Amino acid sequence: MERNYGWVIVGAGALITCLAMGAMFALPVYLQPMADETGWTRAGISGAMTIGFIVMGVAGFLWGTLTDRIGARPVVLIAAVTLGLGLFIASRANDLLVFQIAYGGLVGASGGAFFAPLMATVIGWFDKHRSLAVSLVSLGGGVAPMVITPLATVLIEQMGWRNAMMTTALVATVLILPTAMLIRRPPASADGPAESGAAPAPATRPSIASVFRKPQFIVLAGVFFLCCAAHSGPIFHTVSYAMLCGASALAAASIYSVEGVAGLFGRLVFGVLADRLGVKRVIVGGLVLQAVGIYTYIYVGELTQFYMLAMVLGLAYGGVMPLYAVLARDYFPAHVMGTVLGGITMTSSIGMAFGPVGGGWIFDTFGDYQWLYISSAGIGLAAALVALTFPRPSVPQEGQLQPA
Repeated sequence: MERNYGWVIVGAGALITCLAMGAMFALPVYLQPMADETGWTRAGISGAMTIGFIVMGVAGFLWGTLTDRIGARPVVLIAAVTLGLGLFIASRANDLLVFQIAYGGLVGASGGAFFAPLMATVIGWFDKHRSLAVSLVSLGGGVAPMVITPLATVLIEQMGWRNAMMTTALVATVLILPTAMLIRRPPASADGPAESGAAPAPATRPSIASVFRKPQFIVLAGVFFLCCAAHSGPIFHTVSYAMLCGASALAAASIYSVEGVAGLFGRLVFGVLADRLGVKRVIVGGLVLQAVGIYTYIYVGELTQFYMLAMVLGLAYGGVMPLYAVLARDYFPAHVMGTVLGGITMTSSIGMAFGPVGGGWIFDTFGDYQWLYISSAGIGLAAALVALTFPRPSVPQEGQLQPA
């Protein structure tokens, strides 16, 4: 019965991820109304997200390492308050720098506290169906574009972007706090001691430097970096691009909803396939599909075509993203999962940071997004090539790292 509680953690993690990531990544729908009201450039507004990704990466590493020591619950509780505070200050900002600090600094710092801590906790609860469980947690990220993004669009139209962002801050914080109380440390498992309560750490804990020097970590982090660098720009600027092609604000935002639905199926399908065919094969295939989909953007101009492409990309990156955590568990023991996932989250966030500001710069310079999609597709193919170098996974013994 205790083991079955892992599915409660999965449900809580999915809801928390939906609320937190939905609130943070709704910035694209604010982009045009913010630029129209304030006169700030698209690159300047997008720069807040770039700062957010960098801060999220560094904070994710720190949050992940802290999770290995105190558990995910206190980490998520602190992050929920930080998220709400950052969004609230950003919604009241009259200066671009203040907005960038609030959104990029506070909201970004909170964003790093969800992926690594929640994934590390869920992984510890499952020996079987691990890929499926991790994928289900990430469903929250897939649901977020279906719920938070359209909701933010409606709120913007009804009350303006400032009040819409403030409302989102309050609702997300109020819902995340009680849900976080459901999170528990994993019970005793075959590969480690009990982690419920305040159990002591394993006697032989490898240093952070020794973890980061392993070739398995280097390849994993490199692929995650390139994967996120490839899709961050196209995802962030999709709404703006669709509106330039003639779509209304609400219709353009609904593209995210289609991506979200496709991402739900991608997480389920890729999770099941990874359990059966192997994580590496599924990741490589998903990365190739993502690169092809990104390149196709240069031929898209109608809303129906945006929807079709959103289905492909949502399936691809939605299915691939949670599998990095599963592969990490195949290489590293449970008691360093927070550190490992925090580390790869840091590199992926740095990759994500290039897309928003890079896409904004490309548009401000060339007047369109064509070079954004060409360059992003090339980065996506590079991610697939690097992924081919993944060594064969083998689960190491607790307290040990897999040899090079």
